[in-house]
Amino acid sequence: MAGATGYGQAAGVLARRYEAVAFEDVHRAALAWLPARPGRVIDIGAGTGRDAAALAARGHAVTAVEPTAEFRVAGRSLHGATIQWLDDSLPELRSVRGVFDLVLLSAVWMHLDRAERRAAMARISDLSAPGGRSILTLRHGPVPPGRRMFDVTVAETVESAGSQGLKVVHHSESADILSRPDVRWSCLVLARDGEVTP
Repeated sequence: MAGATGYGQAAGVLARRYEAVAFEDVHRAALAWLPARPGRVIDIGAGTGRDAAALAARGHAVTAVEPTAEFRVAGRSLHGATIQWLDDSLPELRSVRGVFDLVLLSAVWMHLDRAERRAAMARISDLSAPGGRSILTLRHGPVPPGRRMFDVTVAETVESAGSQGLKVVHHSESADILSRPDVRWSCLVLARDGEVTP
């Protein structure tokens, strides 16, 4: 996946950075929207598996999708065998089967260009079980050297979701948890039209 450019070379440093912050802190705004009962969860762009491991600890059956081999190796080492790891990427996710109660895309969307984002939203819709939720975090800020990132807006994401029968049921903004002053985040929770309660 072109969006993974630059991550393999920096995997060691990035793995330590990812694992130094807790799932509950990163996703505080969306915690109320997590499935109340154990279900099927897919973490797309799972990195080292920090989020996947936290969701597995809550009783969910978790599939972690990560195109960077170095992160998959680190994730298996750090978080054991409770997570199913797949080497795949958006927008196609060719190896992913079935539907999920939660689709998580944390710090992924900005790696896709506009055409890829539209195709990826259709795939997210296909992966969403009835009553399921999708959580997306959108990064806003300068592109680090050697990375492939694009400007992503809440407005475009809302429109794209709507075209696939998904409605934004939560939207919040936050500062960067790593204290980078020029980076901020949007959190969106998507659900089928008419399904609006946590």
